[in-house]
Amino acid sequence: MKDGKRLRLGYTTGSCAAAAAKAAVWMLLSGRRKEIVRLETPKGISLELTVREIEFGEDCVRCAIEKDGGDDPDITTGALIFAQAKKAHTPGVVIDGGTGVGRVTKPGLDQPVGSAAINSVPRKMIRENVAEVMQAFDYRGGMEIQISVPQGEALAKKTFNPRLGIIGGISILGTTGIVEPMSEAALLETIRVELRQRRAQGAESVMLTPGNYGSEFIRDGLGLDPRQAVQVSNFIGDALDSCRELGFRRVLLIGHIGKLVKLAGNMMNTHSKYGDCRMPILAAFAGAEGLPGGEIARVLACVSCDDALSILEEAGVRKAAMNRLMEAILQNLQYRGGEALEVSCAMFSKVWGLLAVSGNAGEI
Repeated sequence: MKDGKRLRLGYTTGSCAAAAAKAAVWMLLSGRRKEIVRLETPKGISLELTVREIEFGEDCVRCAIEKDGGDDPDITTGALIFAQAKKAHTPGVVIDGGTGVGRVTKPGLDQPVGSAAINSVPRKMIRENVAEVMQAFDYRGGMEIQISVPQGEALAKKTFNPRLGIIGGISILGTTGIVEPMSEAALLETIRVELRQRRAQGAESVMLTPGNYGSEFIRDGLGLDPRQAVQVSNFIGDALDSCRELGFRRVLLIGHIGKLVKLAGNMMNTHSKYGDCRMPILAAFAGAEGLPGGEIARVLACVSCDDALSILEEAGVRKAAMNRLMEAILQNLQYRGGEALEVSCAMFSKVWGLLAVSGNAGEI
């Protein structure tokens, strides 16, 4: 349920790949067509999926499952995930990617450099389902499984794959086999993957920013490459947790005041659904620097932070209030980051530019 509406679950590309592989092996060993395949997902939900595009070759079988992301805005929904099964002399199940499945070119991801971007859980699902069919037919030889996605290369341009160094197609993903609509877990995992990759490449410091405003300021205001920053959306607290767990030593957070002001109130997820405390916080910190009561009332009535900053500027307290605000933000960030992680911060406005910087931000 979300906002009073019942949303439909979907299933992952990993489930599609495993189901297609299971069906292809069954048809290869039986010589018969299979129109429906049953798959048990790691989440414990059983799927009955229609097998599409069945092709019998001389020594192989190829078929597909259509991806359905449910009510999640999933760009892979409707894509056909193919699996080709071919007998091999060496016992065991060998899994690889074909057309439209990305290749890993940078360390720090779920799979090693050079491997197809088929993650660990989907590989386990494929291997277990293929082995189940092989055992049912008492087949003791080997099996080669190739996963492909004809639309994969085009779809990958709409994902984080090019940024992560996965080239040539999409990744075959999924930890539960099921897609949950509007899943925060999926967004968090995307952030963790990029942080893990940076750490695996030897980085001890990392720059974080909530989103596009921050990336633009990093480029236009600081003259740095915005690709150096990891976009963490509203999940600032969770991103700090990941940085600490991965062993980063230093973090620099660069963000717009509209997001970062909430950190002074210890709101480590800055999404508006958790509250909007921007004006009360700005009013309190400006009041502590001498903003008169009547002007505080004006700040509380503001809609945007830039309007509030105009009032602070007129009263001559903007700089002092921003420095006080930064002290509170940094205190909360450092508490969340822990002793092993040195945290610094820079806060800006699109109208007023750089508003406040913690002491060690320039060094980082």
